[in-house]
Amino acid sequence: MGWGKRGILTAAVTVVCAVTALAAPGAAFAVPAPTPSISPTPSPAPAPSKDLEKVREKLDRLYHDAAVATDAYNAAEEKTRKQSAEIVALAKRIDEGQQRLDGLKDRAGAAAREQYRTGGVPPTAQFLLSNDPGQVLDGAGLVLQSQRAAGTLIGELAGIQKDLQAYAADAAEQWKKLDTERKAKAAAKKKIEQQIAAAKKLESELAKKDQERLRQLEDQAALKAQTAWLDTGVLKEINSKASAQGKKAVAFATAQLGKPYVWGAEGPGSFDCSGLTSQAWEAAGHPIPRTSQEQWQQLKHIDVKDMRPGDLIIYFTDASHVAIYIGDGAIIQAPRPGRNVTIAGAGSMPILGIVRPDA
Repeated sequence: MGWGKRGILTAAVTVVCAVTALAAPGAAFAVPAPTPSISPTPSPAPAPSKDLEKVREKLDRLYHDAAVATDAYNAAEEKTRKQSAEIVALAKRIDEGQQRLDGLKDRAGAAAREQYRTGGVPPTAQFLLSNDPGQVLDGAGLVLQSQRAAGTLIGELAGIQKDLQAYAADAAEQWKKLDTERKAKAAAKKKIEQQIAAAKKLESELAKKDQERLRQLEDQAALKAQTAWLDTGVLKEINSKASAQGKKAVAFATAQLGKPYVWGAEGPGSFDCSGLTSQAWEAAGHPIPRTSQEQWQQLKHIDVKDMRPGDLIIYFTDASHVAIYIGDGAIIQAPRPGRNVTIAGAGSMPILGIVRPDA
């Protein structure tokens, strides 16, 4: 079946529109506002510190799970971008191949019409019947050239048709992958929204003073972890200076301080954790993978003692969080929903390892 320009362009436009709709988490995938708790009973007494600590731990789990889902969402989004671009490229190849095929068919038709006009008489018969054998011999050479050209033409036609079939098969396979990644994005999006909604609901049920106390507990836990990290003497071993690109990455991250965390966001007005680090290194002229897990898998691993400003610190055993090291035991990070891009202690969370984008 032929691939016309209209059908190809329609497919390409459909891909671009679909991907555009899927790639706007801030608008199309806005996190729903938390549902207020309605109860006829009086408000409970302020929760004791021990209970608040349990709440803090539960919130940490909820936001951690949301971060894992966000990484899955970002990975699926990157794949849909690549697959849609591949489909558009295949559509262009199909269009170009179809145009070449049409041109070859026109040439083949002209050759057939020429053969019909000469009656298709074999060269030997033309030689015997002709009054001018020399002219026939000259014509025989042309016929031989024509036959060779016809063979080449047939070969080109077959080759282009084979290419078109391969392009069509590739396009169909990319469509299947694109549909799979769309479903993966939808599932990740749903999990993100569920985890964030549950966390916000849990926080909203606390009295205002308990919310303040909860924030203090979060800060205390981060400070305790940072202090324990510094007590190992790690900073005495870290003395490497930033590279030129590392300085640019840190400068970009510094300029984003105070901007809100939004899952799936990569600027300019908001960021998630890997959106911040990937854009920082993009600004430094050295593009890196989009997600924290891909950054951990694909970038060069280095020892903590060799860490320098601009390097990325990957956190938690599942590589679900990432921040950019800025020196003196500090990082800039986009922490989680409800928080802004901020400076924190590099050891305030469990460190999985260090990667260097410009190694």
